[in-house]
Amino acid sequence: MKNKGKTSIKNRMLKVFVLLLGVAFFTAGQAALSLTPTFAAHVPGSFAGLVTKTKDAVVNISTTQIVKQSPLIPFFMPNTPFGNFFGPMPQRKIEIHALGSGFVISKNGLILTNNHVISKATSIKVKLDNGKEYKAKIVGRDPKTDLGLVRVKPDKYFPKPVKLGNSDAIRVGDWVMAVGNPFGLGQTVTAGIISAKGRIIGAGPYDDFLQTDAAINPGNSGGPLFNMQGEVIGINTAIIRGGQNIGFAIPINLAKKLLPQLKKGKVIRGWLGVDVQNLTTELARSFGIKAKKGVLISNVFPESPADKAGLKHGDIIVAFNGENIKDAHDISRLVAATQPGKKITIKIIRNGQEKLLEVTIGTMLQREKIASAPNIQNTWGITVQEITPELDERLGLNPGEKGVVISGVHPDSPAANAGLHPGDIILEVNREKIRNVKDYYSVLRKARNDKGLLLLIKRGSGNMYLVLQKDVR
Repeated sequence: MKNKGKTSIKNRMLKVFVLLLGVAFFTAGQAALSLTPTFAAHVPGSFAGLVTKTKDAVVNISTTQIVKQSPLIPFFMPNTPFGNFFGPMPQRKIEIHALGSGFVISKNGLILTNNHVISKATSIKVKLDNGKEYKAKIVGRDPKTDLGLVRVKPDKYFPKPVKLGNSDAIRVGDWVMAVGNPFGLGQTVTAGIISAKGRIIGAGPYDDFLQTDAAINPGNSGGPLFNMQGEVIGINTAIIRGGQNIGFAIPINLAKKLLPQLKKGKVIRGWLGVDVQNLTTELARSFGIKAKKGVLISNVFPESPADKAGLKHGDIIVAFNGENIKDAHDISRLVAATQPGKKITIKIIRNGQEKLLEVTIGTMLQREKIASAPNIQNTWGITVQEITPELDERLGLNPGEKGVVISGVHPDSPAANAGLHPGDIILEVNREKIRNVKDYYSVLRKARNDKGLLLLIKRGSGNMYLVLQKDVR
């Protein structure tokens, strides 16, 4: 009887378990069924309509480059004692062909692509999806953002331009479609999503790529990345070799900002005239900021737009013309994209207080002229910076003593040969007192053609004179 009782209890428990398991499966199934229509509503049933709407404006670009090359490899390599035994090797001209993509952006024949597709071309041909070909000429190039603009002479067969969208509005996870000419196969369509935004991959100083898992291959360069409305939101540009489903596109908003200058042949960038660095937690705390926001100015170039506007080293830039600044890459990109001569407002934090300063943006050409002194200092092998209040006490300067601190010494340079070290304080250059970086640059300009430089430096608690000699070999 006892065994029968135990068996009945086990049977009842088994029935309850099966019932609960059934309820769980039913609930999960209902949840899946209720979620499926919602998810399905966001998945495109087909990209065919989008392809039909956009494909005519996507073009294949073929280029020819003529290079000189020796047809024969000499028996002795040039760096051996016998390298010139046969004299100069004859050279012949060789044609190199390359393929890329592009897309029509205007009725008058303008086509946007990548700079690396057209940069070294001696001739360019544009081919439509219907097989029609046109000769193209370069209108403008910008190597730093890898943008290129070409023009063809349009006719009645020339397609309508694409619509340029808003790359800032695209979201991670949104569907996108890439169209291009991978491996010269002809027009090819791939689809995927936006995997990430604001990617920095080391391609240039103004990296701000969209990352997508839509397949991009050699030959796709310069082709468009479309959103689901058929608007171009990116220009397919780069891949990670060896990676899978990792492609990068230039945001179309960057191209739209630079198009007016590209149409004129070249891009002239804005220049502020500061060196900046990202804020660490320790730096933020030292400058009395609770959160890490903005970038710290470590140097202001003399006579630069920043200098004229009253910016100082130690200022923290938190906003540029109304846009919040997250890091050094952010401010660099925004300044460069600003039209030279434009007046903008910069919000800074100085001594814990917010201030607004108006700055007239200069040009990169001004930078080359004004910043010639840093190039001169590279001749001597010294990098310097202003002495901040934080460094003043640490370096052991006497009250009222001025100068600049050496932050770097280049190997095998006159500075290194003279025995200079980072942390040395330059008090005088060629018997002229140095109070700040501006004074230092000014004296270096005067000593541009000098073979030697006389420095008075402070090291520890003592001063000493050192002479820097240029390598005149």
